[in-house]
Amino acid sequence: MSNNELKICIVGAGSIGCYIGGRLAATGSDVSFIGRQRLAGEVHQHGLHLTDYLGGDLRVSPDRTNFSTKPDALADADLILVTVKSAATAEVGEMLAAHSKPDAVVISFQNGLNNADVLRESLPQHTVLTGMVQYNVLNRGEGRFHQGSEGGLEADEHEALKPFLPAFEQAGLNLELHADMRAIQWAKLLLNLNNPVNALSGLPLKAELSQRSFRRCVAAAQAECLGLLDEAGITPAKLTPLPPHWLPKLLCVPDGLFKLLANKMLAIDPLARSSMWEDLEAGRRTEVDWINGEVIKLAGQQGRAAPVNAKLIQLIREAENGGKRDWSGDELLAALR
Repeated sequence: MSNNELKICIVGAGSIGCYIGGRLAATGSDVSFIGRQRLAGEVHQHGLHLTDYLGGDLRVSPDRTNFSTKPDALADADLILVTVKSAATAEVGEMLAAHSKPDAVVISFQNGLNNADVLRESLPQHTVLTGMVQYNVLNRGEGRFHQGSEGGLEADEHEALKPFLPAFEQAGLNLELHADMRAIQWAKLLLNLNNPVNALSGLPLKAELSQRSFRRCVAAAQAECLGLLDEAGITPAKLTPLPPHWLPKLLCVPDGLFKLLANKMLAIDPLARSSMWEDLEAGRRTEVDWINGEVIKLAGQQGRAAPVNAKLIQLIREAENGGKRDWSGDELLAALR
């Protein structure tokens, strides 16, 4: 089959789903989107406009964007990319079981560690794979989605993905396949421990990370997690030029040195924000339980505590309920201590 004969469906089309699906659609793939009415209205009016930190610029006109709030598009989908928030995974699994064909391949491109397992419980006949998105995507409104940091897509290595690889390559999405996705997931989760810090700062990622006090907050959360991973015998993969255990040390260096070293590690443009910041702005419940909460679970398995990550969860929950936001770095660091 050619790219446009294979049917791809994005389930839970928010920032990540619209960006990945939009790039696939813009480069010739047959893509359908299932998402909320708010985004459906935007996309039907404006289409999709996809940009990235390298200057990439792709558009999909409204008449070529099949965006629905109903699950009808699942019936003939060959590949289903699940990009819903983690709290909705079980519900989506039931929807896929009711509406998708058993030979469809499903990839969970979600935060957290266990969403693919949750989907498999509802989809015993499907090929369900773990995936991961390394970069941040910002919803700029009116169908505009911007990739603000570098990185690619990762997924379980599986024979069933082979027919779809040319479509990802044509879209410039660089889908890398791995035999051990768990190590990749923990490495991404370590980086995502910055999400609550970024959300509480109210600043773009680059501005937040330029301040040592905020970086020390992230370093404390990462160091706590790394200690627990060591105790559990889990070795996270190396997603950046620097090994994971060196990240907290890098984050604590003075601002000038950090800027010099960080520019060689990970490209982030001034627009980039965390998805957790977006959720707070929109008044949505965040995914903090599937990020910092995973550290708490790991600590509990060892009969230990993870006070830094527990405090970040508490502060995010308070912010969700109208509590303090726009913390200074010094204020947040003091709260975590």
